[in-house]
Amino acid sequence: MTTIVDPPKDARPRAAIAGGSAIDAVPLRCEYRPAQPIDLRGTLGILGRGTYDQTTIWDDAGVWRSFRTPHGPATLRLVQRHDGVDAASWGPGSEWAIAGVPELLGSGDDWDALDVGRHPFLVEVRRRHPGLRLARTRRVIEALVPAIIEQKVTSLEAYREWARLVRWFGEVAPGVAEGVAPRELRVCPSAHTLRHVPSWEWHRLGVDPTRSRTAVLACRVAEALERTIDDTGADAAAKLRTIPGVGVWTAAETLQRSHGDPDQISVGDYHLASIVGYALTGSKTDDDGMLELLHPWAGQRQRVVRLILASGRRQERRGPRATITDHRWR
Repeated sequence: MTTIVDPPKDARPRAAIAGGSAIDAVPLRCEYRPAQPIDLRGTLGILGRGTYDQTTIWDDAGVWRSFRTPHGPATLRLVQRHDGVDAASWGPGSEWAIAGVPELLGSGDDWDALDVGRHPFLVEVRRRHPGLRLARTRRVIEALVPAIIEQKVTSLEAYREWARLVRWFGEVAPGVAEGVAPRELRVCPSAHTLRHVPSWEWHRLGVDPTRSRTAVLACRVAEALERTIDDTGADAAAKLRTIPGVGVWTAAETLQRSHGDPDQISVGDYHLASIVGYALTGSKTDDDGMLELLHPWAGQRQRVVRLILASGRRQERRGPRATITDHRWR
């Protein structure tokens, strides 16, 4: 159940922000009370790109998340309650953000189709995480660009590069100027802004020419990519992969977030195959082995992966760590 609480217009003072525009100082609110449990951090944790990400900020009560909606930027505040989630939103895109809260938190995510009865480990993980859902942001570019930045570099490098990109070319999120939202919260750059970032600025960010070229090409067709939100995962993946430099891994990482796709698997990930293999068999495996292990859950494979990741089951790492390369000085 979702109840949208909209104060009367005369009770919604407007606060001036940079550029002479204004936002509502009083937020648009809703209470999301689903029939099933909802784990806010377990569901939305996938959206944050490391501890440096200024578009997603967690605290003890919940999360602050910014979006670049079709109607403008929005700040969304989500607070975990015992029976659901309370939401508040500021900015030009606040109505879009509030209306999308149920979908963001997995209202259309039907886990009944997943039969884990054949594997006791998954049965136990599912029992321990009844509130886990697949998030659906409905924003493709916001998921695609950071996925491109994460190609073929360590997570630490990618997180730092994404943080620089947001800090240098993004904008202050609604609610910050009014002292409501955390002062470091920012909205990611628009596709228009990103496709006009000069090559030397990408270099200063630490993003090499191959990845920056792919990001710019994606932003040039941003409107078409955003329209894939109503496509099936397979169709959307095929369209994403028409962009030079976007492969299976990047498309999957994007659609897991933007579409909440239950089957997209990040084939080619540096760690995932080993994690899945160890969790399901006690031994590491490669991508082919991972796909074979997940085959019984075809159509639901991302749900199985999310359960495995939620379990925390990992084999102790003994191999050498990947070398961090700073592309700004190359």
